[in-house]
Amino acid sequence: MMGVRIGLGSILGEATRGLARVAVCLLAGALPAPAQDLPTARENAAPAGLDSEHLFGFVEGSDIGVPGEVEFEFEATGRFGRGGGRFRAVDGGLVLKIPLDTSFRVAPGIGFNRFAAAGVPGLADRAAGGLSGAFVETRLRFLDRRDGPFGLTLNVVPSVGRVDTGSGLPAESYGLDTALLADWEIVPGRLVAALNLGFSLAATRLDGTGERLRGSGLELAGALAYEARPGLFVGAEARYVQAFEGLGLDRFSGQAVYLGPTVYATLSPQAWASFTWSFQVAGSAEDVARPLDLTNFDRHQTRLRFGLSF
Repeated sequence: MMGVRIGLGSILGEATRGLARVAVCLLAGALPAPAQDLPTARENAAPAGLDSEHLFGFVEGSDIGVPGEVEFEFEATGRFGRGGGRFRAVDGGLVLKIPLDTSFRVAPGIGFNRFAAAGVPGLADRAAGGLSGAFVETRLRFLDRRDGPFGLTLNVVPSVGRVDTGSGLPAESYGLDTALLADWEIVPGRLVAALNLGFSLAATRLDGTGERLRGSGLELAGALAYEARPGLFVGAEARYVQAFEGLGLDRFSGQAVYLGPTVYATLSPQAWASFTWSFQVAGSAEDVARPLDLTNFDRHQTRLRFGLSF
């Protein structure tokens, strides 16, 4: 969720070391055939070509998978670097993606959270972790880029949680993330571009005090991915995010610009991995005189994903 205060914790450390081992294999040439040439379990159910959904990092492509082929995905999103003190946390999820036809997909999942803060202004020193909630992602594809100049998909993710990810405190929370995902193949199968426009909101009631928190956000993001070698895409993405108090973009809180590299690798005909590390390069917070917004957003943001289809 944009504007949510989360960071990078011990889980991400293990995940990053795992990614390093994957990178070593890539450099050693231990890759299978190109992703677009790999056979699928349902060749007749979808047009041939690459799957653009996770070619990037935080930016996503418009593809929704192949009907009849289920995908299991692990995701860990880490963020760290605040205005003061130490803040490390990670939000993650396990999700099962089920395409019902060529235009619609549902994906139920569960979330987990690891939180650790010490000496951060406005936050109590705290370390906690565990299951954090559940969500259901739905995707409706309006345009398939294989049949036209670009692809366009609506992504909607309602969620419920039992933790305030900004403070790590027990809470009752409800969220909604929506986004329009567009992509097109500039060079078919080799160079892919994507553009995302997102809106998010969250309402939280803290246990014990009963304090209610409401926030919303906007995001505009773009990315490019290039097939550097068979099965390996490298690229970059840029994101502009805004945070607001209130569910309807009521009061402006801050803004930030992120840049970062991306990498996507095919590990086998059924498995893949992707990783990105974004840096806040510009930003501002309301009533705070500093060149970056380290009140509403983090200095660094990372995302690691693994997927397996069957």
